[in-house]
Amino acid sequence: MEIKQSEFIISAVAPAQYPKDNRVEIAFVGRSNVGKSSLINTLTNRRKLVKVSGTPGKTRLVNFFLINNEFYFVDLPGYGYAKVSKVEKESWGKVIEAYLTNREQLKKIILLVDCRHKPSSDDINMYKWIKHYNYGIIVVATKIDKLTKNELQKNLKMIRETLSLDPSEKLLTFSSLKKYGKEELLDIISEVL
Repeated sequence: MEIKQSEFIISAVAPAQYPKDNRVEIAFVGRSNVGKSSLINTLTNRRKLVKVSGTPGKTRLVNFFLINNEFYFVDLPGYGYAKVSKVEKESWGKVIEAYLTNREQLKKIILLVDCRHKPSSDDINMYKWIKHYNYGIIVVATKIDKLTKNELQKNLKMIRETLSLDPSEKLLTFSSLKKYGKEELLDIISEVL
């Protein structure tokens, strides 16, 4: 699949603001600073479609991007960032939950994990939550350009074990810097569509 057109549509804080055109949605979720914005920009060949921040935890709303005038990429708030108040973390959780629990258009959730670190308890909870609600899930290990091949293989094994991935579940790898993994992820997204 080739993405030829992408545009920002809305930053929504509540379901009433979500697009109502029934196009398929692919959501991206992960810890703050896992590389969600960079990954979406890489997939869409746009350097500034999604604002990349040096400060983790900047995405606080549900952001909808119309892709090829056919479907949406949905950028959800990052979770697990330590330097925000408990009240703010809870409000992000509610924003994510409100979107994920009642969205018929949502066909696949892409869970991003940083390949350099063991998945956090937040990552594990998010994975279990997605499985509990029977959403299709793709787990993507980001920032693979920061590790050697040996380190990466060891860490991918650790990620699989920590999340208790089923052997049939794919664990994709991605580097926004080197654009590695882009075609494979786009192929899987096109299968969903």
